Amino acid sequence: MLNKPVLVESLIVFVIVLCVHAVVWDRYSWCAVALAVQAFYVQFKWDRLLQLGGAVFQFRTAANSGLLPASMVIPLLGIAMKERCKSAGIVYFERFGIVVASTGMLVALFLSVIAVGITKPVPTNTCILTGVAGSIIIYTMKHSLTVSEVIEVLEVLLIFVYLSMILLYLLPRCFTPGEALLVLGGISFVLNQLIKRSLNVIEGRGDPIDFFLLVAVVGVVLLGLFFTVLFIFMDSGTWISSMFFHMMTAVLGLGVIMPWLYRLIQRNPLFWLLQFLFQTQTRVYLLVYWTFLAASACGIVFYQNAKRSSESKKHQASTITRKYFHFIVVATYVPGLIYDRQLLYVAAVLCLAVFIFLEYIRYFRIKPFGQTLRHLLSLFLDERDSGPLILTHIYLLLGMSLPVWLFPRSCAPKGTLSGAGALVPYSGVLAVGVGDTIASVFGSTMGEIKWPGTKKTFEGTITAIFAQIIAVALILIFDSSVNLNSSYAWILASVSLVSLLEAYTTQIDNLLLPLYLQIMFM
Repeated sequence: MLNKPVLVESLIVFVIVLCVHAVVWDRYSWCAVALAVQAFYVQFKWDRLLQLGGAVFQFRTAANSGLLPASMVIPLLGIAMKERCKSAGIVYFERFGIVVASTGMLVALFLSVIAVGITKPVPTNTCILTGVAGSIIIYTMKHSLTVSEVIEVLEVLLIFVYLSMILLYLLPRCFTPGEALLVLGGISFVLNQLIKRSLNVIEGRGDPIDFFLLVAVVGVVLLGLFFTVLFIFMDSGTWISSMFFHMMTAVLGLGVIMPWLYRLIQRNPLFWLLQFLFQTQTRVYLLVYWTFLAASACGIVFYQNAKRSSESKKHQASTITRKYFHFIVVATYVPGLIYDRQLLYVAAVLCLAVFIFLEYIRYFRIKPFGQTLRHLLSLFLDERDSGPLILTHIYLLLGMSLPVWLFPRSCAPKGTLSGAGALVPYSGVLAVGVGDTIASVFGSTMGEIKWPGTKKTFEGTITAIFAQIIAVALILIFDSSVNLNSSYAWILASVSLVSLLEAYTTQIDNLLLPLYLQIMFM
């Protein structure tokens, strides 16, 4: 029997796909529509495999596969980037957008083929649809990509295959198939870009902050893989193992990651970072302000744990309590977006590296803080943290940061896009910081009418839409660089569709919603 919430979620994604291609219809649109149709059918095969325990790896069980919404994110981002850069006349990034879209389609198609291949009996109709979609995509790639671009797409696919086999085995129940597609596909693309740029370094070419993001992401992933393999052979909870962890982190950081970054930016990374952070008085004020907010977030964690100790050991933080962190993140990102986006870009990268490193300490029980972190963070667990890793706070940071990192600065005259595109960097703030937060708070406290088949309420969704419209009005008042050019109807439609997606999706909304809102704004 078909799952009604999944059908509604799929319908919303189809509407978003058609909205995007109503504006931009070209040969890639046929590929995107074909991919969406076959992903819709394959999604139910994945759901059946998850219910019967027939999937190759252990996925998160409290959600559906999420294949359709995840499959469309990277292709649509690439298509939107291609169009923006084409209109700006930046040929290099126009081609880059085509590579991104082609890579996303091929990786999503690969995940679909896996599901069809392990389903017994073989689903004939779904196989035919997958074959037709694959033929359309490959035919379009053949007539659109150069030989070097085809090789680049295949390199990303190869990295994705190996990363999937390694990480999904080491981290059971941490992802749904759709979340794995987004996270591992993104890491694969970043790793391939870093390798490509490292082999073709040209002095003075490229923005150092872009290289900083690539090296930081690849560095922390490689660090995690190294210690995961190492601690198979030794107990990670002893003092000797902990000292070895800290020593090897320093060795890998100073002996591998720093020289790698030095090769790319052609200057000392530490001196460059210090000079960058304290370059202007505005940056110093922002850093002091962010330090105060970080201390406030730590204070909430300690206070809630003290409250748990005094009341009951089984006490769990409520939804409203967890949304305190959303408010803090909004208060962090909005001043950065208004006053210094480059500083926010670098600070978000540093914060991501720190979050992942602290998660390693908690996961491996590294002394002296590993056990303490386990105790403190267990209070804020929810049903999405069913695996060995706690990822919701990292997803929150990613959801707020991805629109800033993925903003096509080179294709934006004067640092901003026209129309609704001017709100692209605010996509995370609007979708997660405002929309998701308000929907959860008002839905859990005042909501009575539930959307069919879900726990989300009609009141929460409507309130979230109004809150985001008010937030857009405030952005117009306080950020003089934003000029919407009368694209208010499109903004209202975008916010409404993404809010409806929040009501029906069972995927990590902190990651999915900002990306779809960014696609609509672009």
